Amino acid sequence: MDYRKSATEVLAAIGGSKNIASAAHCATRLRLVIVDNGKVDKKTIENIEGVKGVFEASGQLQIIYGTGTVDKVYDEFINVAGISGATKEEAKAAAAANTNVFQRFIKTLGDIFVPIIPAIVASGFLMGIMNALDFMVKNGFLNIDTTSSIYVFANLFSNIAYVFLPILIGFSAAGVFGGNQYLGAVIGMIMIHPNLVNAWNVATATDIPMQSVFFGLWKIKMVGYQGHVIPIMISVWVMSNIEKRLHKVIPAMFDLFATPLIAVFVTGYLALSAIGPVFVVVENAFLNAVQMLIAIPFGIGSFIMGALYAPTVVMGIHHMYTIIDFGQIAKYKVTYWLPLASAVNVAQGGACLAVAVKTKDPKIKSLCFPSSLSAFMGITEPAIFGVNLRFFKPFIAGCLGGAVGAMFASIIRLGATGTGVTGIFGILLTLSNPVGYILTFIISMAVAFAASWVLTPSSIIDANLPAEPVEENKDAQALGSVDEAEADKDLRVEIKPVEEEPVDVASPLSGKIVSMEETKDETFIAGILGKGVCIIPDKDTVYAPDNGTVIALMGHAVGMKLDNGVELIVHVGVNTVELGGKHFEALVANGDKFKKGQALMKFDSKAISEAGYLMTTPVLVTNSFEYSDVTCAPLGDVAVGDKILTVSNS
Repeated sequence: MDYRKSATEVLAAIGGSKNIASAAHCATRLRLVIVDNGKVDKKTIENIEGVKGVFEASGQLQIIYGTGTVDKVYDEFINVAGISGATKEEAKAAAAANTNVFQRFIKTLGDIFVPIIPAIVASGFLMGIMNALDFMVKNGFLNIDTTSSIYVFANLFSNIAYVFLPILIGFSAAGVFGGNQYLGAVIGMIMIHPNLVNAWNVATATDIPMQSVFFGLWKIKMVGYQGHVIPIMISVWVMSNIEKRLHKVIPAMFDLFATPLIAVFVTGYLALSAIGPVFVVVENAFLNAVQMLIAIPFGIGSFIMGALYAPTVVMGIHHMYTIIDFGQIAKYKVTYWLPLASAVNVAQGGACLAVAVKTKDPKIKSLCFPSSLSAFMGITEPAIFGVNLRFFKPFIAGCLGGAVGAMFASIIRLGATGTGVTGIFGILLTLSNPVGYILTFIISMAVAFAASWVLTPSSIIDANLPAEPVEENKDAQALGSVDEAEADKDLRVEIKPVEEEPVDVASPLSGKIVSMEETKDETFIAGILGKGVCIIPDKDTVYAPDNGTVIALMGHAVGMKLDNGVELIVHVGVNTVELGGKHFEALVANGDKFKKGQALMKFDSKAISEAGYLMTTPVLVTNSFEYSDVTCAPLGDVAVGDKILTVSNS
């Protein structure tokens, strides 16, 4: 590969040097912050030699090259562009600065809510299961002891994350806003203090106490903020800013006790007296407007929102919908928004699946099938960015399928008991009406598949295939080489091809093999960088799976070429490139030879996790395209040296 040529073509496709705000790279991707995205020609970039994919995320244009290639392209890119390289943190800061206020607000919402989604999912699943069991018991379909400790405790646990949601939000928001997370949790506790009337009981309460505030200027109702989101976030933002300013002005000897005391007291007073009452009105107005839209007869409003949902994912503003889910659950005990989102996600998978079935290009086909499956599981980025947007008409087809599915879900009043999970597993949140959910799933997928099949011509998806396939000479026989002596004897010696023996790849880590979806990274999930497994390590060392050579060392990741021809990358954690090598220690250098079982890298998994990064570690065969099959070990526990992959050309 000509790295300089590839770098030069990328530079031209993004609009030249003047259109670059920052340039950096990780183990697999060229990460560019662009001044004017309108000058970027993504289609041209996708067809440049060496490029395996291109998408936008976190304010960056990310061009996937893969291990051992991206660093060489990056070096050439810096030279031809005439710019200086940036550190990962500099690139991240540049990306943030390149977004508008609304985009930064939406990103902030995502940063707050994403970490607490597992807790919400756990409660939502359990709530759905218990609701289904209660229904079956009350109607005589099931005869179980509802007084048993298991049943009673399960009911107790099922809504726990929603009861104490303000505490979870307070803790997470403080981390995002730069405040003390435990003080953020305290603010959440204040706003659901047991001495306040529970917000869920206000409708039936006969006497709500009032309290005069600000020396009698006005009175407020002593009501808690259970189920509310916006008032908690605003309050914690205020607390974080107060805390940071106090740290600057209070002497160090008093800072430890004075700063928390003042920050909590002032914020708590403001939260109950002003912030809460004002922003509850704002939040309720927003939720009422959304519900009015969804409630438009014949599902028209949901049809419109279903059509617009996927474009908001592309714009990166879909995290704002979490407020709708939480608000509706608090107000109606279910969210009508999640089934709408699920219909949209499934539809994008259906549109992608149509491309997979219709195309004759094996490269596109190999990308489409796992991407569509990922969408059916609720993760749409691989399908949207890797396939549907690339050919555009499948994306439109997905929007149409999502609109029709959302309209159907609205007509049947389909609600979910929790949030955070869509696609196939979303049925666990709709156990009160599983048939309705399945029908929504089928309708969305079918409409999107049909529309994508009809709208997307083969000439677009198979544009890189030869116009006319080479006609095979059926009369010719495959003969091996023969020596002259054999030829003189007029003998024809047929040499049968020898099938290569499968190659086993040992695990470089000990821990647990999990689904690649747990990386929550569309590049890994779609298999763009190669097929492989995902391991959550239980120890902090990467070992050599076999004899080989280091071909890429990026602090958080190590790429290697084994002597048996297999090229691997061990990418420790997700988005850990942002750490800039912190908490990692390389034990080898680029170009070093290593022996099987040799320690290659150490890392501090505890520190990485505390910094907010997932420890899910992809182990990928980056030259998967050279093999006919890559077989992965089943999910479960794994030790260093255990077989995790088998590559073959049979």
